[in-house]
Amino acid sequence: MKPTKIFIVLVLLSTVTFLKAQDHFVVKNATVFTGDEVIKKTSVLVENGMITKIKKRIKTDLPVIDGDGKFLMPGMTNTHVHAWMPALLNEAAKAGVLNVLDMAGAETFQQMMKNFKHSTNYARYRVAGYAATAPEGHGTQFGFPVPTLEKPEDAKQWVADRVKAKVDHIKIIVEPWRATLNHETVAAIIKEAKSHDKKVVVHVSKMKDGYKVFRSGADGLVHIWRDEKMSDGQIAELANGDFFVIPTILVGYKAVTAMAKKTEEVALKKLAWYKEEVKRLYDAGIPILAGTDPPNAGINMGTDLYKEIIFFSEAGIPNIDALRSATSLPADKFEMDKLGYIKEGFIADMIMLDGNPMKNIKDIEKINTIWKAGKKVKR
Repeated sequence: MKPTKIFIVLVLLSTVTFLKAQDHFVVKNATVFTGDEVIKKTSVLVENGMITKIKKRIKTDLPVIDGDGKFLMPGMTNTHVHAWMPALLNEAAKAGVLNVLDMAGAETFQQMMKNFKHSTNYARYRVAGYAATAPEGHGTQFGFPVPTLEKPEDAKQWVADRVKAKVDHIKIIVEPWRATLNHETVAAIIKEAKSHDKKVVVHVSKMKDGYKVFRSGADGLVHIWRDEKMSDGQIAELANGDFFVIPTILVGYKAVTAMAKKTEEVALKKLAWYKEEVKRLYDAGIPILAGTDPPNAGINMGTDLYKEIIFFSEAGIPNIDALRSATSLPADKFEMDKLGYIKEGFIADMIMLDGNPMKNIKDIEKINTIWKAGKKVKR
């Protein structure tokens, strides 16, 4: 064989080997949080971007990554964002937030951004499309036209339009500081969305509205109420089913100073109130999911999610469930197939930490490596 041909063959072989090494490897002897439980000193085999084996010892000739003293966990999901350009999906991915759930935006831009789902350095993007709101209601003030509803009879066509736009879930706004939907219309939207097998989440700020949309069949809330405490009896009702809450404590806390222009002392009192109410929900058995509502109040798409998880821990939620709030629970509640867990047969979305958030939740910030579908995310 001529030297030139030999060189070309060697280049091709080395390229294939490099590409294979990108999503074929073993993480050895790590502490692994699977999304359900923590397993000490175990190994995880990744092949073709999928998790194919989890055992104490794995024999292989694939590249080995030393996980001794490291903590391996699933990639995270931010369950409440508003994104309008791909750079924000990159900001999320660099923080280990490999999935984001948009809770209202312009559908044309959203569908374009969904095309980044297979790009290693960008978070997957699931969308609600336009939020359901009243004419002149919350959500209509952001500079792009929004289709609105006035009565229950409008629900059928409005939902059909969202389904045609290929949304992943439906988001409804009940916000009385502006014109807002009545609860008959909200109930009609929920019923119609359910007929299309769509998850339905609702923005509320008032406790009574949160309770009413639960009674109307909503799947969850994208904010916790901020006006009064819910009764123990009502919380028990919420817990009797699959209802979940995305409290967005961080944006509620930051809004006190950034939007309401109150003092930090007032903001800290409200933060304590939010934590206490969220802990009551958790104690009743209601799933708590992590979301931060960026870019409101200057919140970013990535690392600020750690703050929400830390707030949950500070509220008294066990660290393992604080981690679940951003990993397995979003995958379960929003039916994100083969995501949110480190399990055999699942996509190899993983984060390796230099600390252990089971011992100190703030170690969630000590990221060593991020893999999306088995490939390293560039940070």
